[in-house]
Amino acid sequence: MTTATQTRANMRTADHPVSPLFLQRWSPRAFTDETIGEGELLTILEAARWAPSSYNLQPWRFVWARRGTEHWARFLDLLMPFNRVWAQSAAALVFVVSDSLMKGQDGEARVSHSHSYDSGAAAASFMLQATSLGWQAHGMLGIELDRIRQDLAVPEHFRVEAAYAIGRQGDKSLLPEKLAARETPSDRKPLAELAFEGGFPDRMES
Repeated sequence: MTTATQTRANMRTADHPVSPLFLQRWSPRAFTDETIGEGELLTILEAARWAPSSYNLQPWRFVWARRGTEHWARFLDLLMPFNRVWAQSAAALVFVVSDSLMKGQDGEARVSHSHSYDSGAAAASFMLQATSLGWQAHGMLGIELDRIRQDLAVPEHFRVEAAYAIGRQGDKSLLPEKLAARETPSDRKPLAELAFEGGFPDRMES
């Protein structure tokens, strides 16, 4: 294991030793025009399939389209205009939805407390798998929530969580000037601001 100061990727440094994969993963908007094969996309989603979930309910569902297929234009149109500008170059779009209900031991459906949390774990899994294969995934909430539910036939008790653009990272010169200026991996708050032994500090600044 490398030391904390040696664990670098994308000009980022971890405070403690971690797999370089966590630093290599970020959310670019500049993508090349490379397409992705169905098999490779399914490998990325297979990683999500093995994510942990409460009671092993696996509430996540993925609806996807690859650029160059009959579904692409319809999926791209479900993004807000700002996101369409750059996501049109992605190799695939994936919409993540989660089942908000769970069945109790009595067979009755109840609201699941953890469906979004569990689906987030699945999304993190496929983002890391994408990174390990040389792709990147950029998550978006700038999406047409109501239209997604209708156009993709999302069942009523499922929550639309987010969309992800997957592609090969390209040069920032592929982006409009304002977006190119923002095309850099973001840093993170120090771990001391996020993790506390024994409980929350008495006073915390937001």
